[in-house]
Amino acid sequence: MVRPSTLATTLGAIVVSATILGWGGLAAAQPGGDDEIEMDGEGDGSGSAGPVDEGEIEMDGEGEKDLETDLAADPTDTVKIDTTSRELKPVSWQDIVVVMRKPFLKIRRTDLMPFLSTTMNDNMIRHYAAGAQFNYFLTDVLAVGVEGQYYTKQFREPFDLVGRQARRLPTINKYNFSAALNFHYVPVYGKFAILDQKLVAWETYFTAGVGVTQSEVVPRDPRFGSFNNLLITPNIGASMRFFLFQWLTVNVGIRDYIFVDRFEPVGRSDTMFTSPDVAKENADSALINNVMFQIGVSFWIPPTFEYTTFR
Repeated sequence: MVRPSTLATTLGAIVVSATILGWGGLAAAQPGGDDEIEMDGEGDGSGSAGPVDEGEIEMDGEGEKDLETDLAADPTDTVKIDTTSRELKPVSWQDIVVVMRKPFLKIRRTDLMPFLSTTMNDNMIRHYAAGAQFNYFLTDVLAVGVEGQYYTKQFREPFDLVGRQARRLPTINKYNFSAALNFHYVPVYGKFAILDQKLVAWETYFTAGVGVTQSEVVPRDPRFGSFNNLLITPNIGASMRFFLFQWLTVNVGIRDYIFVDRFEPVGRSDTMFTSPDVAKENADSALINNVMFQIGVSFWIPPTFEYTTFR
């Protein structure tokens, strides 16, 4: 025979156990709702589950790659992907940067330039010269070179007018040749368009050098002999270079050749300074600026160049 107290105790234990089992089953069957379920790399569900930010699903590396591939395949090409913040940003022209290479390189190349020149600032006698320059570029903006010129003269109209009107001949010298050692520096370069069809590159460079010039006295009286002067000649100038091909450029410029020339003495006559040597010893001196306009064509050696560094 079972006692009532024992029976009541047994029934209470059964009810409590059933209640606990029922609640456990409900908890196991309850869906995750808005909470995110974090899975391990293999996806077998053995990893720990915990709440994360609402509406966000964390994926492994392969899922990120698939999302990036899908977005990059957008044919409209109106978005770009930030792989760190996963934000989509609009594309603008400010995101496109174009750095053009220089169209012409001169470093370690030789410039062989024949040229023609003429005097610009002498109203009595005009000189024409044919010459050549040989320049080697140590860098793309710095060069060292040599030049030589041979001159021919032409008397201008004022030379004859002075003799006819004043009954006196001007005191003038002619130039025979000159040579110089020069340094060139390129501070400016650019380009311009021809009829919006072709781009032509150009540059401006300055020249400074020192050399010698031979001048020769033109005697007022042809019965007297002339004499020559060998003059130390610094020079300065500015020029422009236009690039047509990788091996050919056109150059124009102005050069000022500065020297102290020696002229036929004023008192020369039948009985005074008749000998060229005596006349040279008593010659008059004057500072001369022989400003000349030059135009030439440069041939570059080697005829091609190649970029060996990054842009």
